[in-house]
Amino acid sequence: MMNFNKIDGLLQTAARSVGAEFTSPWFYLQIGLIIVAAGIAYATSAAIRANTDMSSLAMGWPAPLRLFIRILMRNLTTVIFAILVGITRIVVTASTVPSRSYLLAIAASLATAWLIIRFATSFIRNQFVVRVISISAWVIAALSIVGLLKPTTDALDSIGIDLGGLRLTPLLIIKLLVLLAITLWIANLVSNFVESRINQSHDLTPSIQVLLTKMVRLLLMVLAVALVMGAVGINLAALAVFTGAVGVGVGFGLQKIVANFISGVILLADKSVKPGDLVTIGDSFGRINTMNTRYISVAAGDGREFLIPNEDLITQKVVNWTYTDKDTLVKVPFSTNYDADPRLVCKLAVDVATATPRVKKERPPGCQISEFAEYGMRFSLTFWIADPYAGMDNVKSDVMMGLWEAFKREGIRVPYPVRDIRVRGTLPADVTIENPS
Repeated sequence: MMNFNKIDGLLQTAARSVGAEFTSPWFYLQIGLIIVAAGIAYATSAAIRANTDMSSLAMGWPAPLRLFIRILMRNLTTVIFAILVGITRIVVTASTVPSRSYLLAIAASLATAWLIIRFATSFIRNQFVVRVISISAWVIAALSIVGLLKPTTDALDSIGIDLGGLRLTPLLIIKLLVLLAITLWIANLVSNFVESRINQSHDLTPSIQVLLTKMVRLLLMVLAVALVMGAVGINLAALAVFTGAVGVGVGFGLQKIVANFISGVILLADKSVKPGDLVTIGDSFGRINTMNTRYISVAAGDGREFLIPNEDLITQKVVNWTYTDKDTLVKVPFSTNYDADPRLVCKLAVDVATATPRVKKERPPGCQISEFAEYGMRFSLTFWIADPYAGMDNVKSDVMMGLWEAFKREGIRVPYPVRDIRVRGTLPADVTIENPS
């Protein structure tokens, strides 16, 4: 049940307190001193930064000390402001009663709290997370400094909506979001550490490594959510209706997402494809770059990457060129005219393929005559390469260039169709053919 009386009383009390302070001359004196301190701090920090080489600052010092100096220089204005306001408060307190310097004490405390928060969040790399944590922590610290933290929490907790056995209040939602953000961030750090350790293990295949890292990440996320729910006092049994509705939504609206997730787990477990394999899926050909729980990334080698849903790999035909053996057979078809000696042609083709750098010498190339066609003899040159991920079209081009040079040298011609045009009958006597020139 929503209770607005506490909020109204809190606002009235704050308004009376602020109104009483506005009538005191010491209030305006403290505001002026704070503004002067802020101006001096800004000008002093700007002058120090202009005359300091930030790149060579603290060079050669230990890493923690260098980090401390960089953060100090980054927040130099706040540091100088806190020092100036603190000194001013000491002077004012010594000159008059302490109650006439309360604004100076609040300003110094707020500046100090901001510095502590900035130093505490300096090890976080994500700037968005740093900004959110810093602002949230500073707001809480500010409310505590001015003595409004307890009334504010009581007011936020007095407004609520009952959903079955669960009572939702703004305070509960704020706690849930803050704790969830912290626990998920910690879970992400732990999962990244575990992932690095798993990837360093040479006893696990790439697919098993991906499967383990995905499962560990998922379990840590679920554990983090469960811990936060229990910490804020939410009974998971009270969410039975909500989870049932989510289950219905998954069954109807999220079928593809669930299917791709399950297919991804199956692919990672059965090791039919793994990172580094050369595959053909439909019209897409390339090397598997990464495997995720929803899709795989296939690098085409020309800058493109195909993001193929995992379900397609389960339901469609997949050609894995490197499933059991990375050696790949390459076929180069070509033709010659009937004047050529087929045995000489096969010998030249094998010699050219053997001389190509990427062709495996352990598995000798072969050449066979495949057909006596209408315009010439057709041959099939086959050879093996050990690095199909480096491209097959380029090695085929090198072999065909070598064939062309060998055929030119030996006088072997490549056949091409010749068409004769026959004109039946005779031209009329009055028709003449003019010379185009």
